Amino acid sequence: MFMSEVADDRADDSTEERGLPKSMVDRTLLILGTFQNRQRRQTLSEISRSTGLPIATCYRIVQRLTEWGALEKGEDGRYYIGLRLWEVAALAPQPSRLQRVARSFMQDLFEATGHATHLAIRDGLELVSVERFHGGRRPVPRPIVGGRYPMHATAIGHVLLAYAPFKVREEVLKGPFERFTSRSLTTRADIEGVIERVRHVGYAICDRHVDELHCSVAAPIYGQSGAVVAALSVAFTDRDVNPLTQVDLVRVTARRISLLLKSTGRPQDPFSTR
Repeated sequence: MFMSEVADDRADDSTEERGLPKSMVDRTLLILGTFQNRQRRQTLSEISRSTGLPIATCYRIVQRLTEWGALEKGEDGRYYIGLRLWEVAALAPQPSRLQRVARSFMQDLFEATGHATHLAIRDGLELVSVERFHGGRRPVPRPIVGGRYPMHATAIGHVLLAYAPFKVREEVLKGPFERFTSRSLTTRADIEGVIERVRHVGYAICDRHVDELHCSVAAPIYGQSGAVVAALSVAFTDRDVNPLTQVDLVRVTARRISLLLKSTGRPQDPFSTR
């Protein structure tokens, strides 16, 4: 793969690249990994700065990725994830089956409450947004489906963290914890207390931990093995809404999704166990 570029890069072992990936595959993955929530469109210079790779190396790899369709180049000169890479990613079994099972229930929950609904799974030390329904009243277009977010700052993250393997919890609890608002939890003790409560009561509530507007309520979704494979939440800005009044609706919906996942699941849940 990319044999001519591989040959070129073997001769490009400058001190500037010392400590950076040497193989073409690793460099390609490094470049693709720079496209995230806050960097959805990037210039070649921005990609070079993000990766630490020389701009000539980035140019060769980005050009090949663009030719294949993994990246596309806009009229403004910025690159973004291409349709062909999206098509490949859509074949992943983890979110696709979960989405198919959960969509109608999420739609019902959205219509019943009028609140934005969000479905997420855990991947490593972060949560990944899988699906969402929202109305025009939601002022911030977040979370982005496919986006990665820290688990310490949201109700849906607290649920996923609470039921994560011990090693994952310990790694996340090492911090640091970004402070988004004055209400954000930023100490290990606070977050440990929250996830202990989640495991006890079976749901989580966050009141303006990520921004100054939103409150959210989340509950776990179980797979065929009985392990938590995802979490469901609603988010709202109406200060007249008592979060506790939303708990049963969210938990019942999560339970219905769990039951259908168990009845249509495979011997092993195809969701992240990292």
